[in-house]
Amino acid sequence: MTPATLPTAPAGKLVILLAGLAPDDAEGCVMPFVYAAVAAAMDCEVEVHFTARAVRLLVDGVAAALDPAHPDGKSVHDHMREAAALGVRFLACSRAARAHVGAGEAWIAEFSGAGDTAGAASFIMRCVDPEWRSLVF
Repeated sequence: MTPATLPTAPAGKLVILLAGLAPDDAEGCVMPFVYAAVAAAMDCEVEVHFTARAVRLLVDGVAAALDPAHPDGKSVHDHMREAAALGVRFLACSRAARAHVGAGEAWIAEFSGAGDTAGAASFIMRCVDPEWRSLVF
């Protein structure tokens, strides 16, 4: 996907909240990363905030094992890598990480960080900032 193949749009900022995704639904898990990649290819600044069970997608091996049964043959992690390569940042809610990620589990290389940068307050601040738009999955 290249910016030349997409409609032109003014550069903007997009925050995507993954709250209702279940890591066992491979097909459903792909779409947020497709949207994130398209927005990034259109020169938008993009953050994906992982909360609840969706934070499991940031654990090494989880998203790689999810095959969305799409003809492109890509795993969920492949789609995440493509979005990250376009500059999309992946952030985790620290509360969700404590609840759903084990102490010995490793994060994927594309993970940008946890803590205050992706909690409820930071998402709400993005939503009320007129420069940002939001999507929720």
